Amino acid sequence: MDSTEIVIDLVHVKKSFGSAEILKDINLQLEKGETVVTLGKSGTGKSVTLKCIVGLIQPDSGTVMVLGKNVFELTYEALQYIRKKIGFVFQSGALYDSMSVRQNIEFPLERNSNLSKADITKRVEEVLKDVGLSSSIDKMPSELSGGMRKRLGVARTIALKPEIMLWDEPTTGLDPATAREISNLIVDMQKKYNVSSIVVTHDMECTKIVADRIVVLQDGEYKHSGTFDELKNSSDEFVRSFFE
Repeated sequence: MDSTEIVIDLVHVKKSFGSAEILKDINLQLEKGETVVTLGKSGTGKSVTLKCIVGLIQPDSGTVMVLGKNVFELTYEALQYIRKKIGFVFQSGALYDSMSVRQNIEFPLERNSNLSKADITKRVEEVLKDVGLSSSIDKMPSELSGGMRKRLGVARTIALKPEIMLWDEPTTGLDPATAREISNLIVDMQKKYNVSSIVVTHDMECTKIVADRIVVLQDGEYKHSGTFDELKNSSDEFVRSFFE
């Protein structure tokens, strides 16, 4: 595919909650196969942006294009079809605690794919191998460490082979070594599956490992964009504050 294919295009997106203007003028493009990291202070709208992309929050104005479709002009069925192409890795992992590792991955495959039982088993084993959890296939989430739970969340998401991955604080609450493992896993999944990703994070080591490009959210707009080194050496005080 053309490397300049745009898979997400946000144009003049605005969103307020009551009198609080969170997204003032969001413009962001994500290219096929690219990983973009968004930096910004807590509570400034990074996660709200992700929720607009998947149609969970409707902006007050502006356009949200995903895989060439205007998300807020789609029928419910068409929106569900687009959502199947988007993987969302939640900060908490959002695992089903009453299901085993195997069942956590089988469940969305049974509901959202036409795979046979044998093919589902094969897919489950493949993605668990991808994230290094093969030996934990019959454990319960409560038996897993924080890093293993995070990897299970990743495995469950990539099992559906999404074209786009949205990562909300993927390394939060993890020790530095485990955070590095998750960051490297994001890179590995991008290479293996050629997914396009938006990563919301405060973790600068994660940012350095995964980002092709970084955008900085300031006052409800993406005001700065560049590579890790470009922004680290920026003359802008707000941008440099993330790297200090």
